[in-house]
Amino acid sequence: MWVKLCCLLLYFLALFVLARVFEAVAWYESGFLATQLVDPVALSFRKLRTILECRGLGHSGLPEKKDVRELVEKSGDLMEGELYSALKEEEASESVSSTNFSGEMHFYELVEDTKDGIWLVQVVANDRSPLVGKVHWEKMVKKVSRFGIRTGTFNCSSDPRYCRRRGWLKSTLIMSVPQTSTSKGKVMLKEYSGRKIEVEHIFKWITAHAASRIKTIYNSEHLKGEWNKSDQYRVKIYLFANLDQPPAFFSALSVKFTGRVEFIFVNVENWDNKSYMAEIGIYKTPSYILRTPEGIYRYGNNTGEFISLRAMDSFLRSLQPEVNDLFVLSLVLVNLMAWMDLFITQGATIKRFVVLISTLGTYNSLLIISWLPVLGFLQLPYLDSFYEYSLKLFRYSNTTTLASWVRADWMFYSSHPALFLSTYLGHGLLIDYFEKKRRRNNNTDEVNANNLEWLSSLWDWYTSYLFHPIASFQHFPFDSDWDEDPDLFLERLAFPDLWLHPLIPTDYIKNLPMWRFKCLGVHSDEEMLETFQDSESDSDSENKEVFSSEKEVSEDDELNTFHRRGEGEPRCGAETCSCANKYCHHEPYERKARSYGSYSTAGDMEPDWSAWPSEMLHCTECVVCLENFANGCLLVGLPCGHVFHQNCIVMWLAGGRHCCPVCRWASYKKKQPYTHPQPLSNDTPS
Repeated sequence: MWVKLCCLLLYFLALFVLARVFEAVAWYESGFLATQLVDPVALSFRKLRTILECRGLGHSGLPEKKDVRELVEKSGDLMEGELYSALKEEEASESVSSTNFSGEMHFYELVEDTKDGIWLVQVVANDRSPLVGKVHWEKMVKKVSRFGIRTGTFNCSSDPRYCRRRGWLKSTLIMSVPQTSTSKGKVMLKEYSGRKIEVEHIFKWITAHAASRIKTIYNSEHLKGEWNKSDQYRVKIYLFANLDQPPAFFSALSVKFTGRVEFIFVNVENWDNKSYMAEIGIYKTPSYILRTPEGIYRYGNNTGEFISLRAMDSFLRSLQPEVNDLFVLSLVLVNLMAWMDLFITQGATIKRFVVLISTLGTYNSLLIISWLPVLGFLQLPYLDSFYEYSLKLFRYSNTTTLASWVRADWMFYSSHPALFLSTYLGHGLLIDYFEKKRRRNNNTDEVNANNLEWLSSLWDWYTSYLFHPIASFQHFPFDSDWDEDPDLFLERLAFPDLWLHPLIPTDYIKNLPMWRFKCLGVHSDEEMLETFQDSESDSDSENKEVFSSEKEVSEDDELNTFHRRGEGEPRCGAETCSCANKYCHHEPYERKARSYGSYSTAGDMEPDWSAWPSEMLHCTECVVCLENFANGCLLVGLPCGHVFHQNCIVMWLAGGRHCCPVCRWASYKKKQPYTHPQPLSNDTPS
């Protein structure tokens, strides 16, 4: 996860550097930067009209270029970046979709239940033609969609009872606007009553109703009282301009940020005394002033702060975000990080996509699960101060120059998705190249694996998971015995209980008591060591396959060896086990086909019981292999008290039989320790 996070941060750094390179190239070729101001006098009439349409100002009654230029100057300073974006948006001939309502519930769900947006709906009465023709309606949809206004068509033939109840007996236009200035407030529907059915007149009607929600100030006394007023709004944005009404983008933003930011329009058209404006630091108009508890911020002085809906929306979202904004941001970042697995994972192509799907599912599930307690945590009433401090931190950090660069880059790459995807792909290919080179230097075989090899190994692992559940958790892939004898596969299917046992970890085997078997005699330590080495020389290669006190071994190899050498499971009797003090009498549970040493205890040599754990039964024979304990051999005891050769019992347990070969007590469960009876004085060792 940390590797993918570092790769994603490197990608964002590369995007930031690439944006600066593009700015330098644009400056070298054209001689201007995106933040450079444009003189409206030098622009053509078509470009001036395009700027007014993007800002949402009507120009139908202004035939002269001079009047259009003055209206552009009154609405705000024009930058090269805004002009470039407006011209590109006009050239793009993208069709904007409009909703067709199927009935009352559909209309209520989208229009009347939407508290933070504006809807324009054309109602078509029964057996009537629409109020706005198809061509004009398409122009209207494209025009209002620039400001986040959604459109739709309601045909009364689909639900005539609802139209009669609403009083829609003739074709008309309906506009939905939030009624109050609080978040998630009531919605009011307004019907168009104008006589002229033209795009400009309808748009002017829409902007007039949207602007009526904005608080308007007409004199300095009113401004002074509003400026010093402290109310529920922590963030306020003022527009000081010489206009009849605020631009449409300003009104649309006031609806979008209802309950979070208060929008105030200061009309300075007929002001004689502007001394108070100078006192609060407003020296020119038009000006967009953001007032927060931390101070005053002049919008438009930094990179990417254009007089447009998209730029100001990005700016206000960074200052006063909703929980949904943070969730969407985290969702995008998590998925970008998860897609890095496609390039970090090496090997077959199918393997890459399987790992990618698994990572996407895991990361998104964890993200949703992580957000649930956060949402519940934010609902607590005594966290208001924490929430305020968090917003204060957002405001401090997002009014810096670096934050303005990040917002400008975000708008640039989001308007050029092909560039964003191509740079992401190029960054991923670089990661893939360096990761492949690193693994080749480490001699990793999976780099050269093809799809068939990986699918084959996946199938081997899957079959081993079904039929060898214990061993399949240890190694991957697993060399299955079914390749040698397919009849075993049919046997297992005939008796499914043989392989539907619970999965038990084998880590407890390392913790079982282990010691060496010693005899009391006249032999020296050197002779005993030599005898022990001779006794184990024949089985040295096999002992490498089982773990000892110095190192662990592969459980899969032990399991295969154990299966090949097993000859049956005779029942346990009670009279054939040779024990030193007649404390243990058992018949072998499973016979062994190979020898683990030829040395055995002589009849005149008594075992050294002091070296044995107190809870173990005293005996001199392993009931698994039917051989006596040799002097110096390794012994392992189970919780039930029975003792066996270390090699024998490890292969028994690693084969999935987690019980004692003698008494069937679970080998991983504790048992009450066995208390040895005091031997009689005339007992002789057997």
